[in-house]
Amino acid sequence: MATTKTQGEKKKGGQGEKRSSMLPKDHKGAKVPAPTPRLYTYYLKTVRANLAKQFGLGNPHEVPTLQKITLNVGMGEAIKQPKVLDAVVDELAVITGQKPIRTKAKKSIANYGQREGQEIGVAVTLRGARMWEFLDRFISTALPRVRDFRGLNTRAFDGRGNYSLGVKEQMIFPEVNYDLVETIHGMDLTFVTTTNRDDMAFALLRELGMPFRGDDKPIVVQG
Repeated sequence: MATTKTQGEKKKGGQGEKRSSMLPKDHKGAKVPAPTPRLYTYYLKTVRANLAKQFGLGNPHEVPTLQKITLNVGMGEAIKQPKVLDAVVDELAVITGQKPIRTKAKKSIANYGQREGQEIGVAVTLRGARMWEFLDRFISTALPRVRDFRGLNTRAFDGRGNYSLGVKEQMIFPEVNYDLVETIHGMDLTFVTTTNRDDMAFALLRELGMPFRGDDKPIVVQG
């Protein structure tokens, strides 16, 4: 008489359990129109006027705004364990609400066993409503969860109005299910603005609530 294998026997046989995804299968608001992001409304009503007054900008089109936010995760472990990227893809999808893309190596490096075209990372580029929603959650929810946080570095501008920072752990985002995390990893975030001046970009991000180091009274977005 045939018998079914137990869960433990399956693991011994090399089958194991399938990795649990933290992506939600459905949600109640799937068919409900998304409201205008709170931070974008605050930008239109408050930030634009403050920036125009601060820099003496008469033309409203000259007022800087946020163009896109890029999140990038590089995983060196993916060279030997390609499946490690599956969990990272799920995590970034949950954090940003957008499907990430897998980045590939541009050249081969023999010392690391890296081949050209091999998938070694994950990236997401946010624009529009998703960008504003993510920035709002990042400032109000994620950054306060950073251990020993003393403010963001003010010297991370690139000279063309863009700002970059690094996050050491993805666990600062409350959307990540701790029980399903397989590897602790960091990520790089880049905030691209429509201005090529660092002082304008700094003023824009500060007005949006970014808590920079040395700022005694960081702006708190109301509304």
